[in-house]
Amino acid sequence: METRINEVVNNWKRIKNHCRTTVNKKFSENEPSDKFKIDLLVSEHSPIRLLEFDWTWENMKYWVSTEWSRHKFEKFISTQRTDRTGEDRNVKPQDALVAFDGYANAQNLIDAFRKRLCYQAAPEARAYAVDFKHTIYDIEPEMSDCLVPNCIYRFGCPEFSECSFFG
Repeated sequence: METRINEVVNNWKRIKNHCRTTVNKKFSENEPSDKFKIDLLVSEHSPIRLLEFDWTWENMKYWVSTEWSRHKFEKFISTQRTDRTGEDRNVKPQDALVAFDGYANAQNLIDAFRKRLCYQAAPEARAYAVDFKHTIYDIEPEMSDCLVPNCIYRFGCPEFSECSFFG
């Protein structure tokens, strides 16, 4: 598995200026600091939704794509429809390979990755989350650092039975 980043919309000056609007300040031409970026992502204020990621995961097992499809961001998964593929979808196995394209803003990623980085998530689904997190580190290290499992986010495991990762 490999995460391919198709596009990142990361105009941090624009994001910062919309933050300035929310506190009754005028736009400025100054670039935001790395500390500002981390603080904004951690606080999850609404302008982080202007930070957007478009990516592809090739050759994902169909059942793993179904797990990822439950999250609130745009996704485009290759079809198994008989009229499009010429193959009977009734005999396709759950591990048939599909392509998965995702398009999400920073808030979508924080929310989804809290679940998919959890050690109680299916290891196959978690592996995609880990690969994505490592891949975007070179592009948006502050975003990568904010993608954490739910136990780290909440400072404790919210699951019925803990995995013992947190303590």
